Amino acid sequence: MSPNEPLIRWSWVPAHLPDIAQRFQEHVTLTLIALGVGFAISLLFALLIRRYHGLYAPITWLAGALYAIPSLALFAFLVPITGLSVLTAEIGLVSYTLLILTRALVGGLRAVPADVLETADGLGLTPAQRLWWVELPLAIPIVIGGLRVAAVTTIGLVTVTALIGQGGFGAFIMEGIQRFFSTPLIVGALLSVLLAVLADSGLVLLGRLLTPWSR
Repeated sequence: MSPNEPLIRWSWVPAHLPDIAQRFQEHVTLTLIALGVGFAISLLFALLIRRYHGLYAPITWLAGALYAIPSLALFAFLVPITGLSVLTAEIGLVSYTLLILTRALVGGLRAVPADVLETADGLGLTPAQRLWWVELPLAIPIVIGGLRVAAVTTIGLVTVTALIGQGGFGAFIMEGIQRFFSTPLIVGALLSVLLAVLADSGLVLLGRLLTPWSR
């Protein structure tokens, strides 16, 4: 990059709209898979903790240990085993959602008032009915809060998967670094931030739609 070259070459953006659309699709797909799988595993953990309270400490310790591993170190460990693949990317991405989502789900379930649970039992609901019709709906605000944190975190981490060839907006950042060309670097970073803001706003709206009684 020469000293006289502008920070952003605006003509680059319309010329690369198909590439931007492709990277957007890759980024969103990687994020949704990670959040979906992470939520399913975390829900299983939360239900186990709900039944066996002593599992809270070991499960959250394990999830916390995975969360503490630097992403580059985790990918470097996985690549010799699973290769430069989507599986490698998703193992890492899912690992970083577990602590956030497990705590949110457990916290949401524990926040349901005891008198509400007693009323549900008095109405003759089975444990499964009470869980799906009473406990999980009332836990939605806390769960949505956890999903917001997990979504923003995951969107940021997806940019790192470009190092193992999995695209997303991180591919633009890598291109900018390798070519000493600031335009794709800035575009990739800005689009990642914009996607995170849109995801967070969308989850806030989803939370309001799912909890009309809270209004």
